[in-house]
Amino acid sequence: MNTLDPTVPRTDYSPLQWAKAACDGLRAQYPCPEKLPPENRWHYHQGVFLYGMLQVWEQTGEEAYLTYPKEYVDKLIDADGNFYFARDELDAIMPGLLLFTLDKHYGEARYRIAADKLRQLFATLNRTSEGGFWHKDKYPYQMWLDGLYMGGVFALKYAEQYEEPSLIDMVLYQEKLMRKYMKDEQSGLLYHAWDESRSFPWADAVTGCSPEFWGRSLGWYGMALADFLDHVPAAHSGRKELEAALKSFVLALIRCQDQESGLWYQVVDKGGLPDNWLETSGSSLFVYTIAKAVKHGCVDKELLQSAVQGYQGLLNRVRFNEEGHVIIPDICIGTSAGDYNNYVTRPVKDNDLHGVGAFILACAEMEGGV
Repeated sequence: MNTLDPTVPRTDYSPLQWAKAACDGLRAQYPCPEKLPPENRWHYHQGVFLYGMLQVWEQTGEEAYLTYPKEYVDKLIDADGNFYFARDELDAIMPGLLLFTLDKHYGEARYRIAADKLRQLFATLNRTSEGGFWHKDKYPYQMWLDGLYMGGVFALKYAEQYEEPSLIDMVLYQEKLMRKYMKDEQSGLLYHAWDESRSFPWADAVTGCSPEFWGRSLGWYGMALADFLDHVPAAHSGRKELEAALKSFVLALIRCQDQESGLWYQVVDKGGLPDNWLETSGSSLFVYTIAKAVKHGCVDKELLQSAVQGYQGLLNRVRFNEEGHVIIPDICIGTSAGDYNNYVTRPVKDNDLHGVGAFILACAEMEGGV
């Protein structure tokens, strides 16, 4: 397994080389992919990392970046397509993104069967009065930005690969509900969560929104919009509105970027507060979102410079361990919606899968663009 030489200047490596190095470091640490934390679970933490790895395989053709995700899936899904997954949350759908590539490449029946089971969650998940998916049953009547990526990209890929175009309208409707209830028109940003019942402690009594703009939740939202454009046909009636939403969002993000580091803060609009801090997973997702928005023609090409600045800021944070493997620092662990103190006091972790996966996706998207 290749490692990067810490003595060689970082600028000598392409984005794709950095993506490979991030994959290789975790493969070395976890030679058995089912041991990725939380081990032996169908979980979006592994999903985002392994989905990033599949993007590396698609760009390099190197089989190791295909067989490692396959081994993870095959350990959890039996030959008949049976597997254990949480049936009351959008998060459980996200690792299903791995299934589309595996089904295309290997054609084993288990992958389509498993994808069908995840697809059926959209028929059974609880919803708000207007049809918005609850993020999880333990958060009743709540929509979270995270959920748009966790379920939406899967639904659009399913619609495309298995010819169920009605899912496109379902996904775009979920996004419209988020903008309706969660977008702050003054900043252009969206709040992390919205509680229709206004009963959760963080919920504003009037709007139902949580009080802050949290980095990674915004990153999931932006990446969802950017990826949706890969799958929503140009002639679809909702395409123009989606493009406009992504443009507005990217412009809002760029206004919050820290110019000295190129990164974004944990609470993105409050960088001036002394206990706020620069966070790498959200920053990675923003780099991805901006670069892809430029690719789709939603924003001017000149704005790619913000993605380049953010990408360089990420590289400035990268470290190596004694074995020469990449370490991505300053990653916020899993976090629920809450107030400002909730976000800025969250623990950080090196090489948390949230952040490594996001970094890999950012690098893969930046390949050829820097």
